[in-house]
Amino acid sequence: MSNNNQKKRNFQIEAFRHRVVVDPKYAEKTWKILEHAIHEIYNHNASGLSFEELYRNAYNMVLYKFGEKLYLGLMETMTRHLVEISKSIEAAQGGLFLEELNRKWNDHNKALQMIRDILMYMDRTYIPSTHKTPVHELGLNLWRDNIIHSEKIQTRLLNTLLELVYRERTGEVINRGLMRNIIKMLMDLGSSVYEEDFEKPFLAISAEFYKGEAQKFIECCDCGEYLKKAERRLNEEMERVTHYLDAKSETKITNVVEKEMIANHMQRLVNMENSGLVNMLLDDRYEDLGRMYNLFRRVSNGLSSIREVMTSHLRETGKQLVIDPEKLKDPVDFVQRLLDEKDKYDNIISSAFNNDKTFQNALNSSFEYFINLNPRSPEFISLFVDDKLRKGLKGVSEEDIESILDKVMMLFRYLQEKDVFEKYYKQHLAKRLLSGKTVSDDAERSLIVKLKTECGYQFTSKLEGMFTDMKTSQDTMQDFYAHHPELGDTRTLVVQVLTTGSWPTQPGVTCNLPAEMSALCEKFRSHYLGTHTGRRLSWQTNMGTADIKTVFGKGQKHELNVSTYQMCVLMLFNNADRLTYKEIEQATGIPAPDLKRCLQSLACVKGKNVLRKEPMSKDIGEDDAFFVNDKFSSKFYKVKIGTVVAQKESEPEKQETRQRVEEDRKPQIEAAIVRIMKSRRVLDHNNIITEVTKQLQSRFLANPTEIKKRIESLIERDFLERDNVDRKLYRYLA
Repeated sequence: MSNNNQKKRNFQIEAFRHRVVVDPKYAEKTWKILEHAIHEIYNHNASGLSFEELYRNAYNMVLYKFGEKLYLGLMETMTRHLVEISKSIEAAQGGLFLEELNRKWNDHNKALQMIRDILMYMDRTYIPSTHKTPVHELGLNLWRDNIIHSEKIQTRLLNTLLELVYRERTGEVINRGLMRNIIKMLMDLGSSVYEEDFEKPFLAISAEFYKGEAQKFIECCDCGEYLKKAERRLNEEMERVTHYLDAKSETKITNVVEKEMIANHMQRLVNMENSGLVNMLLDDRYEDLGRMYNLFRRVSNGLSSIREVMTSHLRETGKQLVIDPEKLKDPVDFVQRLLDEKDKYDNIISSAFNNDKTFQNALNSSFEYFINLNPRSPEFISLFVDDKLRKGLKGVSEEDIESILDKVMMLFRYLQEKDVFEKYYKQHLAKRLLSGKTVSDDAERSLIVKLKTECGYQFTSKLEGMFTDMKTSQDTMQDFYAHHPELGDTRTLVVQVLTTGSWPTQPGVTCNLPAEMSALCEKFRSHYLGTHTGRRLSWQTNMGTADIKTVFGKGQKHELNVSTYQMCVLMLFNNADRLTYKEIEQATGIPAPDLKRCLQSLACVKGKNVLRKEPMSKDIGEDDAFFVNDKFSSKFYKVKIGTVVAQKESEPEKQETRQRVEEDRKPQIEAAIVRIMKSRRVLDHNNIITEVTKQLQSRFLANPTEIKKRIESLIERDFLERDNVDRKLYRYLA
């Protein structure tokens, strides 16, 4: 017979089947033995007892159906002992009260363990069948009812425990081990005993304590000090829980501290004069800010109240920065201030605010808000890039260059009018490339890659075309000099041939070049047009440079590096000693604003004044007269005469750029309308405005009035039609 087929048997203890004759006084006698044993156990005389014999006696009583007598006798005997114990606990004075309670509790537990061992058979058979309370649990319940809930102990115990907590809070050292034992006793008696007899009153009195303390601190401390005290109190309570309270009490007690010390005073703390959140932000107090963040995150709406104050402060300071006329005088400084402000808040958010995404979003929306309050922000950011790529990045490591370019791109993302930035960026890049002033081709290309990622291929294709033209021009010049050996090895003329579509459109201003130059330029024109069919050349003299060899009054020789306009002016002095502003203007044909800047840089810049003027002043007047400065000297043979830069555009130039931007936007708006209508077929006016704005917001913020004009234009050109019934509804015409 295999093991698998064997039936499992459940063993159980059964009473004897046959009737046993019992002495009528058996139950009473046996109980007396057991009762005596219980007394001995409580009186610490258990060593003389035979537990085996006692167990057998208890076993027989249950067996002979005297279980109830045994159970009731146990209850009665234990109760009598506990009543006596309660009297000795009540009699304990002062600090001995808890010690006595703890000692008696330990004794009771040991006694209970021995009694349970003796009555094990009753515990396992009689008690489950009659649904009575098991011996150990019964012992705990009797202790609860006769000791803990005794009239003279209950209130005294609670007051003693609360008094000890208060003393510990006020800096005294208490016996934590004793506290832990007493609290553990309450927990062992059941969660309801711990909660009702200690936890609820403890939380209520703690709330009162912290309410008073918060009121006292907030009147006499600054915000940073107050937060330190609140943090210390919070840590103390958490430590108290680990030392002697129930772990479940941690959330409850910390909630009390948070409510009384933080939640109820949030607004006052954040806005506290001279020390609140704004002062912490201004003084970069990372530690205090981190503490405020960690405390406020514990209460509902805590972080949002920090965020709101930070955002309104940031918007206000940002607004002051972008509308203050003084700060707008220097575009490079303006952008640097923006970057410094962004760095400052990035550091605060990463160091103090745990890199919180909601704070990062608030920072971004604030920057976007105030950067766009200044309509010239796109131009200023481009001027900042121009300054860095011309000279500001000399000697800077590659990583640092990348870091600066990334920061510029971050500001670029905040711009609503990205297309305006593109316009200026093209102009500035063109000037850098043509003057050979760029610090690093790699940096230029890196920025173009970043712009390409941000704006797409369409924008950067023209910029890449500009670099291609520069390379092609080198080959063209080699070819030109190869075909004209009579010009010798010295390259008197270097021409950059630019593709009209790739470069920013320049006003077609020409000036009268000196005769020597004109002949050379004509020779190049003939060569170029001879080798390329169907092309036209127009000279952009306003963008060229020249190197001139000069001899001054006392025979001092210098080579001057000047702009084409400056060359035209200086060459006039080969045939004249004195020329008036009017004569120079007539001879050169240079536009007035450019001519004034050109003369200013030749006659008014200290150390570079190769001309002198009468009367002497910083500005150029139409009645001024100019002479060669015979006394000019420089320790360098080569002298670079810069043009006084009109960094920011003048008002007419600004209007012209704005007009060009508006013109460029029209086809983009129309293309967006057609794309939307092609997929939707029928759409009402408001939805078209919303969709178009959404599609174009990565480039610029479309004006609803301009969108309306473009819709009208498309209707005239039969791309769309109005609905006959609802005039605000448009249909797409295939």
